[in-house]
Amino acid sequence: MAEVLVYVDHVDGAVRKPTLELLTLARRIGEPVAVALGSGAENTAAALAEHGAVKVLTHDAAEYADYLVVPKVDALQAAYEAVSPAAVLVPSSAEGKEIAARLAVRIGSGIITDAVDLEAGAEGPVATQSAFAASYTTKSRISKGTPVITVKPNSAAVEAAPAAGTVEALAVSFSDKATGTKVTSRTPRESTGRPELTEAAIVVSGGRGVNGADNFSVIEGLADSLGAAVGASRAAVDAGWYPHTNQVGQTGKSVSPQLYIASGISGAIQHRAGMQTSKTIVAINKDAEAPIFDLVDYGVVGDLFEVVPQLTEEIKSRKA
Repeated sequence: MAEVLVYVDHVDGAVRKPTLELLTLARRIGEPVAVALGSGAENTAAALAEHGAVKVLTHDAAEYADYLVVPKVDALQAAYEAVSPAAVLVPSSAEGKEIAARLAVRIGSGIITDAVDLEAGAEGPVATQSAFAASYTTKSRISKGTPVITVKPNSAAVEAAPAAGTVEALAVSFSDKATGTKVTSRTPRESTGRPELTEAAIVVSGGRGVNGADNFSVIEGLADSLGAAVGASRAAVDAGWYPHTNQVGQTGKSVSPQLYIASGISGAIQHRAGMQTSKTIVAINKDAEAPIFDLVDYGVVGDLFEVVPQLTEEIKSRKA
């Protein structure tokens, strides 16, 4: 069976969920070979093997932390040349898409970004995407070179499938451009204790109807009762009620959770573009004619300040 390269997104050896999803998808089209780079790379092997990696290629060097994406592209290209894979899969983060694009240019291959599903085809992997603000679903495949595909978080359920996970050192020679852009400082992101927005299985978002920054505590309360991430519409962000890093929509982040709860959000096309691929969508809005109701699986017509606290208390009581 052909091998499939999977780029590993990890933090000091702790593998992030989108990578485990990639391993699940990679098994549909071949045998996953993981590429882990940077500090703690060797510590990823156990988790990767548990989820299907037959081999783990590792390499650590100061360049991965000190410079931007080019060193990682150099390493992924080295892995590509060593393995000759049937496809290369990369998580669809901002950095992941840049790495994938640069690799595709280098190896003369086509690229598909933001895939939401992947299946084997007679002429190569077939990727499913949501296009035109999620108004259409398309299926496509790469017609030139080795497919390079980035996959959105929450596109597949994580499935354990123990494999050998043999660890091998990857030989990497950095190009002259690898040290062209240096990282001069880093500021750690403040932890809220909630899941990362783009990776969360449940997202609770608030919009213009929340009517103020202080009122977002109602949205946060529901999110915390569900172990969810908190999102916001552009209107709420532009008003300064919630940070831009939590914006969901065409000019914000794209999410695809198992459950998306929209509170006080009208459902403009720009917002829908960022959450329309959610598996189950629930809306709470006092305007029965709000466009969001055309999209949802379940809708509640009512004042969010009455509905959301009751929902939060019900969830807490059931958990108790």
